[in-house]
Amino acid sequence: MKYDVVIVGAGPAGIFTALELIKKKPESKIVIVEKGRPIEERRCPKSKTKKCVNCKPYCHITTGFSGAGAFSDGKLSLSYEVGGDLPELIGEEFAQEMIDYTDKIYLEFGADHHVEGAKQTEEVKEIRRRAIRAGLKLVDCPIRHLGTEKAQEIYLSIEKYLMEKGVELVFGYQCTNIILEGHTCKGIYIENGKENKEIRGNNIVIATGRRGADWLEKLCAEHDIAHQPGTVDIGVRVEVRNEVMEKVNNVLYESKLIGYPKPFKNKVRTFCQNPGGFVSQENYDNDLAVVNGHSYKDLKTNNTNLAILCSHNFNAPFNQPIAYAQKVGELTNMLGAGHILVQRYGDILDGKRTWQKELARSNVRPTLPDAVAGDITAAMPYRSMLNIINFIQAVDEVVPGFAAEETLLYSPELKFYSNRVKMDTDFNTSIEGLHCLGDSSGWTRGLMMASVMGVLMGKKLGESKTPLQADGVSNL
Repeated sequence: MKYDVVIVGAGPAGIFTALELIKKKPESKIVIVEKGRPIEERRCPKSKTKKCVNCKPYCHITTGFSGAGAFSDGKLSLSYEVGGDLPELIGEEFAQEMIDYTDKIYLEFGADHHVEGAKQTEEVKEIRRRAIRAGLKLVDCPIRHLGTEKAQEIYLSIEKYLMEKGVELVFGYQCTNIILEGHTCKGIYIENGKENKEIRGNNIVIATGRRGADWLEKLCAEHDIAHQPGTVDIGVRVEVRNEVMEKVNNVLYESKLIGYPKPFKNKVRTFCQNPGGFVSQENYDNDLAVVNGHSYKDLKTNNTNLAILCSHNFNAPFNQPIAYAQKVGELTNMLGAGHILVQRYGDILDGKRTWQKELARSNVRPTLPDAVAGDITAAMPYRSMLNIINFIQAVDEVVPGFAAEETLLYSPELKFYSNRVKMDTDFNTSIEGLHCLGDSSGWTRGLMMASVMGVLMGKKLGESKTPLQADGVSNL
């Protein structure tokens, strides 16, 4: 068996690389290596245990076929203005064209045809006017909401389709390193805790997602793959009653607001809004617990949650933004005894911690039941915390009641995509035969733009005239 393309990671970027390559060159020999399980075998035991049990060797919410996308709320952002910096590399107009193309693929596999926030009504204009008065920018972004349960069905259909088309899916193995011969990447080393193997291929595509960003950063440093420190996001997950967000939820579904609050003027933005959704916990390989959120199509709660993220950039003399964010998360986890911390906004302003009995009598009841009431300000950097507080006050001018005393803030909310791999428009790195895609590459943030990057990679590989040179799989 010889491989034209070896893909590391079965998230959206890797999946859509294979999908498009099959269209362009059906005879292609493709293998996808994923350290997690097939989507039909992914199970989070929290629904039964009612608390996170820190699954080993990996968290099923973030790892497995389709990556974190299968257990997210499954929102496809249909505007080039949302989802990372890929438009800087390929151009805004072309990026939008590819979003529209990729969206049709999702529809072919069963995505809901309804699009949220597509109409420019007087209500949208009023929300924008309020945002402008508050010093915020409202980003127009139509949303196709898959829903957590529907996203799993869609990705299961894609998984079966890839297998039917001859794509080899290798589960339970993680990539430990790349195989270099001179200045050319010839394959990867993989292991599953019991045995080591090598897989050789003509083109190696690394698409390990946000979870694999730290690993890819170390790989770049080890092999001198051209890269630069990028942005790291540190923030909180905010939860309010649906009544507070009702107008925005009904009109836009997701309000994407961006601001640069004084005194530091860092970029602060809302992200991943979930009307009637659930706050959730994700665990990384180093036992770091981070907060996230998702929403179902049918199952709804009384609350809406969303992330508020503060962007930080480091370059000289410090150039390890991912490590910095991890330290913030570790300190927060320490205060919560390994759990997510939650605090009321009013308590933050009053300079006091939140107690569990105070949450029990609040209008806003936490949808993450095992979150620990405490003081997130004891771990959050001053710069980030002040940015978040001032941003919440600005959002309150757009959505009255958002900065209520009972508003809940969960921590840590961290986004690891800071290492940006230097590539040309064909996604070639400084190492011949090596390509990096998706959130781990530092160029995308989210399902749609990562999928777009995969589609483009598949197109480019499908147009390649390079003959097979791979040696397949062998024991080391």
